[in-house]
Amino acid sequence: MSEPTSDLMLRTDHVFMRFGGLTAVNDLNLEIRKNEIVGLIGPNGAGKTTAFNVITGMYRPSEGKVFFGSDDITGLKPHQITAKGIARTFQNIRLFKEMNVLENVLVACDMSIATGMFGATLHLPGYVKREKEARKFSMELLEKVGLKHLAFEKGTSLPYGQQRRLEIVRALATRPKMLLLDEPAAGMNPQESVELMEFIRKIRDEFDLTILLIEHHMQVVMGVCEHMYVLDYGVTIAHGDPASIQKNPKVIEAYLGVD
Repeated sequence: MSEPTSDLMLRTDHVFMRFGGLTAVNDLNLEIRKNEIVGLIGPNGAGKTTAFNVITGMYRPSEGKVFFGSDDITGLKPHQITAKGIARTFQNIRLFKEMNVLENVLVACDMSIATGMFGATLHLPGYVKREKEARKFSMELLEKVGLKHLAFEKGTSLPYGQQRRLEIVRALATRPKMLLLDEPAAGMNPQESVELMEFIRKIRDEFDLTILLIEHHMQVVMGVCEHMYVLDYGVTIAHGDPASIQKNPKVIEAYLGVD
């Protein structure tokens, strides 16, 4: 592991995650720099989502440390890590079924503004002001990602690709510095996948983000990522730029097997 530099956004230092006798993540050492789009790939069961869960506080690592900038975030709760500036999406879309598009975003905004139960119940001036600000911010987000015209449609009634975008917008509503996307192209058709690549680049530039994504869709991951890490049975078997990963014999063996 190299020495930390000022542009290093996320670093995992010899991270292990064990479940009984199973080692799901084995000595993970990620280095992700500011404004990079980085892919975390590997066959099913390679440990990718477990790594995400360690980074975002859903699991505390069995060994090792996770650093966000200069902060040691190892063992923090998910909401504390969100407050630090890391947001994530999940493989399975988790929109609120009875809420419209705007309301789905407002729920995420509530995580990033201070609202007390007392103020909310009595609709005190401070609470009302914050709610207006959250609504304005949410509409601005929806406009930037091309969903403003759908603000009052039920979130779950949107086409699949737009539901994926909405889930990403909810993550953006927490005002993150880094965004973790868990299989954002899952279930998309080829045209939606191409549009997703453009969308990921756009939000990286528009919101000054660093992005780490898990993805099985090779067209997407090779087309949008600038650096990639490959896991197999929890072990990092390769990392580098997409061209070198595509030709790496260990990666080819992990995905295709050998006779």
